[in-house]
Amino acid sequence: MVRYDPTIYQGAAAHYRYGRPAYSSALEVVLGKELGLDGRGRLLDVGCGPGVLTVRLAHLFEEAVGLDPDPDMIAEARRAAEEQRIANITCVEALAEDLPDAAPGTYRLVTFGSSFWWTDAVRVAETVYDMLEPGGALVLVMHKAGGPSVPPSPGPPPIPHAEIEALVEKYLGSARRAGQGAPPARRADEDVIASTRFGVPQVIFAPGIPDLVRDTESVLAGYFSFSFSAPHLFGDRVEAFATDVRNLLRARSPEGVFWDWPGDTKVILARR
Repeated sequence: MVRYDPTIYQGAAAHYRYGRPAYSSALEVVLGKELGLDGRGRLLDVGCGPGVLTVRLAHLFEEAVGLDPDPDMIAEARRAAEEQRIANITCVEALAEDLPDAAPGTYRLVTFGSSFWWTDAVRVAETVYDMLEPGGALVLVMHKAGGPSVPPSPGPPPIPHAEIEALVEKYLGSARRAGQGAPPARRADEDVIASTRFGVPQVIFAPGIPDLVRDTESVLAGYFSFSFSAPHLFGDRVEAFATDVRNLLRARSPEGVFWDWPGDTKVILARR
């Protein structure tokens, strides 16, 4: 049983949209081809955060619902939908474990963007199975770094992740934190889904963005958007940490620009 900790992403919502690298630009094409998406049906994006996937995929459906337990994330998701004038999105503040009551109805697609492992995964997957229309699908979306397809830098230096993570460890210690405790133990997502009525899922890789360039503030925001380095964990030293990161980045790139390669986008797809 996974117990929800409301402080996991405390203070992170404002940084998430600006600081997280985008998923593959081919994601919509991949999902549309695999699932025959044509503007019909409903989308449920579980653990939607600030609406990253909800906003991207809403145009492929008649209606889209973004669900997240963090009120600040929900506020950011609503703001994103309003800024892009997307009228078919509804945002719901609730846990995945609150389904189906929190977002009742039948869905053509239920997505989890880097959020499935925060849930009581088997229970939630089984609930989702019953919420899908026949032929509908559960889809997990995440970055997959490494592998043989790492492209060359388009010019700017790569983000010095190892050095930034060393700064995180200097401030917060070597034990990775999440909210008031530690991240949950994880099983491979494919194994979790295979243990449910969905059976063995399909795994697809959509090509990452090879020339993704980010600035200093985006890199810092990215770290503040992670559960293991969310702003609240630093307490009154949060500004000191931010200054140290900015100084490090300035030393690595006086122009303040960096190449980011979060990897290809991994899509785990399970059909009902």
